[in-house]
Amino acid sequence: MAGNLHVRNLDDDLIAKLKIRAARHGRSAEAEHREILRQALEAEVEPSFDDLTAELRRLTASRKQTPSETLLREGRDER
Repeated sequence: MAGNLHVRNLDDDLIAKLKIRAARHGRSAEAEHREILRQALEAEVEPSFDDLTAELRRLTASRKQTPSETLLREGRDER
């Protein structure tokens, strides 16, 4: 599925650099923009579920943790 992406408020010097790079590669500025995005996103590695959970544990390590059974009991008692 093809879509459109509009990028607004780019600096004039950035646009000029994009056009120069595109010309160097024999592409239009739009095609060069697509290639830059493709290369940047292709190189990005999706973290595994285990990596994400480890990061969440690290980020919340200093916070007070309430056991789930306590939260469930409190929720049942409120009814």
